[in-house]
Amino acid sequence: MKRILSLAASVLLLASCGSLNLSNLNSQRALQSVMLASQALTVSDADVQAYVHEYITQLDAQSVVLPESSAYTKRLRTLTKGLNGVNEVPLNFKVYQESEINAFACADGSVRVYTGMMDVMSDNELLGVIGHEIGHVALNHTRRQMQSAILASAAREGLASTSDKIAALTDSQLGDIGETILNSHFSRKQETEADDYGYNFLVAAGKNPWAMVQSFEKLQELSGGSQSSAVANLFSSHPDTGSRIERISQRCINDGFSRPTK
Repeated sequence: MKRILSLAASVLLLASCGSLNLSNLNSQRALQSVMLASQALTVSDADVQAYVHEYITQLDAQSVVLPESSAYTKRLRTLTKGLNGVNEVPLNFKVYQESEINAFACADGSVRVYTGMMDVMSDNELLGVIGHEIGHVALNHTRRQMQSAILASAAREGLASTSDKIAALTDSQLGDIGETILNSHFSRKQETEADDYGYNFLVAAGKNPWAMVQSFEKLQELSGGSQSSAVANLFSSHPDTGSRIERISQRCINDGFSRPTK
């Protein structure tokens, strides 16, 4: 929130400078930026979901979404059975035919898993990744990132809604949202919170939380211990992967869960 307020203050400063030094047109664009910045500060969950849903609809259309008859989709359906929703938002799962090792969850409840991820992960490991990603949604981490993306668009383009509702997204704004979704980097605190949420989410769904540990170990192995590969988008470097593995492992032990042999 401090970052959002800081960005809003910067936009306001640009607007006040524009009223003194810019043409009327540029001044108007700066004032429009302030309008959108103000809108971003009060954007509701429903507004964010609408923004994200528009982008995901476009992304689904541009991607190869595997049908229900696909072995990948059948596997994901079986694995996520009983994982229905968070924060009263229904979850919907789809598989993208894509070699990248990736998966993401969005504020509108969309969860997308790449075949590249499914090829290298066991069921438990895959479920661990999904639980963590859903945690970022449930804890509103993704919503806050959307607010920041809206503010960035306001400062760069000077675009605003002409009504009380969120305006239709421009191609550039859709691109901003896509960049935010696909290249999210969360803080140390947010990653820890998502780990804990994912742990509790799996337990509530009757799943063994060791799945999170196993998924972290696999991603660490695949990334070669660094954050420089495509795997990096799934892992923030703060806190480091080893510490996260140790912390969740200890919690599993303390709660009496046995580590699966496979």
